[in-house]
Amino acid sequence: MRRPTRTAALSMAAVSTAAAAAALLPTLGATSAAGAAPACAVSYSVTNQWDSGFQGNVVITNNAAPTTSWTLTFGFAGGQKVTQGWNATWTQSGGTVTAASMSYNGVIPTGGTVSAGFLGSWSGSNPAPTSFTLNGTACNVDGTAPPTTPPTTPPTTPPTTPPTTPPTTPPTTPPTTPPGGDTAPPKLHVAGNKLVDSTGKQVVLHGVNRSGTEFACAQGNGIFDGPVDDAAIDAIKSWKGVTAVRVPLNEDCWEGLSYVPAADGGANYIAAITGWVNRLVAHGITPIVELHWTHGLYTGNSAGCTDVNATCQKPMPDAQYAIPFWTGVANTFKSNTSIVFDLFNEPYPDRATSNTEQAWTCWRDGGTCPGIGYDVAGMQDMLDAVRGTGAQNVVLMGGLAYSNDLTGWLAHEPTDPTGNLAAAVHVYNFNSCANSSCWDSQLAPVAAKVPLVAGEIGENTCAHSFTDSFMSWLDSHQLSYLGWTWNTWDCSSGPSLISSYDGTATNYGLGLKNHLASLG
Repeated sequence: MRRPTRTAALSMAAVSTAAAAAALLPTLGATSAAGAAPACAVSYSVTNQWDSGFQGNVVITNNAAPTTSWTLTFGFAGGQKVTQGWNATWTQSGGTVTAASMSYNGVIPTGGTVSAGFLGSWSGSNPAPTSFTLNGTACNVDGTAPPTTPPTTPPTTPPTTPPTTPPTTPPTTPPTTPPGGDTAPPKLHVAGNKLVDSTGKQVVLHGVNRSGTEFACAQGNGIFDGPVDDAAIDAIKSWKGVTAVRVPLNEDCWEGLSYVPAADGGANYIAAITGWVNRLVAHGITPIVELHWTHGLYTGNSAGCTDVNATCQKPMPDAQYAIPFWTGVANTFKSNTSIVFDLFNEPYPDRATSNTEQAWTCWRDGGTCPGIGYDVAGMQDMLDAVRGTGAQNVVLMGGLAYSNDLTGWLAHEPTDPTGNLAAAVHVYNFNSCANSSCWDSQLAPVAAKVPLVAGEIGENTCAHSFTDSFMSWLDSHQLSYLGWTWNTWDCSSGPSLISSYDGTATNYGLGLKNHLASLG
């Protein structure tokens, strides 16, 4: 609505002096019927500040037509720099800062608000921005938004009531995450290279794998290997700091193929897995459900078995069963974004071909892959199946060499319309990438761009010196990790964290248990 002419304003004065004053104020874009509200209003505040850094927050109010996405722009005049943020994609060019909406908060209805926050650095002075634009329209043009800096002169009338709480004291050290946060388990999404909850607080997952649901059903041995009741979850939580459990799945059991015993497959398997995952959620644990054993005949290099059925690890999932599997899993769990999807346990198409580029192309695009005799479901295919259900859950993708090689991950990253994509890595003492030099050169660059979760870590020595060093490296980069595995197996034949399902740790398991406890 354009500002009324002076004649119109004067005529309104005969009716109401206040209305005339409002009419004379300049506005941009659509306004309320009284013409008093700007098209948009932005409240900017510094919620914490310390010697060289600060935490900022913006609250956007949209008074115009509803948005489907939004871009907020403002300028820093004091040389401040945004270092990380949440609830928006934050970028900065010179003094100009841009915050673009995420997939989950692009809609702001008329009269609605959305907030976003960031951490920044400053030196000398930290003046507040003085102008804001939302989708190209100037905000706060009628001065109705709260002031962003204290007034230079006291108000003409004192406030009628004192503030309800005293101002907070700036922290002596910069906060690593914004305050607040979801109750456990958090509602997860991706912001830049971080996992964050619905409030924008960074989430770093620590936990264990719980093997059994990928193999027992295909072997005629039931669905679980050991207890999965409430008491079993309490035992897992008795290890201080455990916040996540990875749940391996078998696609043939999920889809109830004929060789799987009826009691262990199809609807019975789905119900058992759903109950297990829901119990984890009820106990405040983040479940990571992943496709572990898959269909498809593969007898080439490093074959785990010669069986077409899902009785071992294959180089890549098969399109015939993996696509409906992920459609079914996503439909089952899409209503809860506390649940994470891990598309395929340990790809190794690099063992089927000597050409690394062909292996990465197979990994992403699937189809006909060198050395693999069945139609492959690539990561993009499986991601499309998940997103086709409307699921917004965070999705993990491991790389080549049994998820130990991430060198081509960024160059072959699939397209995710929700932006909720993260990388996964598996690291054991016997892997190729098993030292800090490799982690610095191969893992750190990926972690700088997208969230990185070490879905499996471990060592086969019944000791924990290797995992101790890797966990320290992961901690220094604020990365998530889960130990393999919460099962009572002989640790010399495979890394087993426990000797009893009451939580009694093996010598190897003590490394993870004590390390998590030390994090506070």
